[in-house]
Amino acid sequence: MNILRRPFRYSYFNATLILIGLNILIFLGQRFFFRGNYLTLLLAMTPAAVLNGGIWQLFSYMFVHASPSHIFFNMFGLFIFGVQVEQRMGSREFLLFYLLTGTLAGAFSFVFLLLTGSYWTILLGASGAIFAVELAFACFFPNTLIYIWGILPLRAPVMVLGYTGLELFFSITGYRSGTAHFTHLAGFAFAWLYFLVRYGQNPWKLLTRR
Repeated sequence: MNILRRPFRYSYFNATLILIGLNILIFLGQRFFFRGNYLTLLLAMTPAAVLNGGIWQLFSYMFVHASPSHIFFNMFGLFIFGVQVEQRMGSREFLLFYLLTGTLAGAFSFVFLLLTGSYWTILLGASGAIFAVELAFACFFPNTLIYIWGILPLRAPVMVLGYTGLELFFSITGYRSGTAHFTHLAGFAFAWLYFLVRYGQNPWKLLTRR
């Protein structure tokens, strides 16, 4: 069997809740237990810092957040979609998927920022990995209805592809430039690649099946 497709033995231990708890603990540390922005600067990804040896930031950036609303919406999304994706994948596979796509999205963002000369831009937040989880949710549960703002019902694939289209539009036009749209798109792209390589499945076929 191809080692890239060798399955983990299924187990479930609430990895989603562990990730949420870790994010909350780090956010509390940012806000209350470290002076100034020490923890944020240590863990958030800055190309200049990575070039000076802070290679861990390609991974750790996804565990720090800029504000209460930033962490709330990210963790809410992780909970809503992550629990069901984890139950389908199993906790070990889910952790691999989440951490790998998030790290690869961080590495892509590092290269992107270097190429654009943005050496001191700070990247933080779990959105890249959460975009990956949303794609996985839509692939596993394509007929599930998601109510946008609690009102507008959309099938999960329509929601995910719609959000991805918006992110692409924002990246091209520069609208809402304070958001790392390229990181979100990278999370989506690496999740797509994960399904192709790890599962041998074309996400498009999964998204469009009825």
